[in-house]
Amino acid sequence: MSDQSKNESHKKKMQKQKENVDANIAKADVERGVLIVLTGNGKGKSSSGFGMVLRALGYDQKVGVVQFIKGAQLSGEEIFLKEKMPEVDFYQMGTGFTWNTQDRTADIEAAEKTWAVAERMLQDDSYQLVLLDELTYMFAYKYLDEDIMLKALKNRPKGQSVIVTGRGGGSKLQEIADTVSEVKDIKHAYKAGIKARKGVDF
Repeated sequence: MSDQSKNESHKKKMQKQKENVDANIAKADVERGVLIVLTGNGKGKSSSGFGMVLRALGYDQKVGVVQFIKGAQLSGEEIFLKEKMPEVDFYQMGTGFTWNTQDRTADIEAAEKTWAVAERMLQDDSYQLVLLDELTYMFAYKYLDEDIMLKALKNRPKGQSVIVTGRGGGSKLQEIADTVSEVKDIKHAYKAGIKARKGVDF
């Protein structure tokens, strides 16, 4: 096939693709916030969530970030938001990973205190984006009441978008979500004995 034929074939394919994309865009006429769940056993769920935080900040939107589970170890996103973006409401449960604390009662108390912060954001229409990082573990470990969390997520302000990250979370959470993406673990440096790197892993 000649270069001209290849170019013509490519152009036809791209024209058809553009028609399909334009048609789908035209059908999407509902204006409201979305609930996004980023789950799966692969690396990158929180990273994706914080990418959307930066995207929202680029449009001068009001953003809230609540981190469940994490917080005992300093992270790059925590440093950046606290030092460079103080306008972002940033709260951490601060207990670290549950396999480190090994204290269910204390974890539940910390989870309830953290959820109170998240719930306040979910009731405040001035927040255009809220990231609930690792919230799925609150479902999985039954640290918090599932129905209360689902109700708060469903009844949030119409224009507010929420990102929930973490493994699992259950079918009910996925049912009420507008977008669910699964990050699949295909290969991970840690399994090859490579240490976690500052600026990449934390």
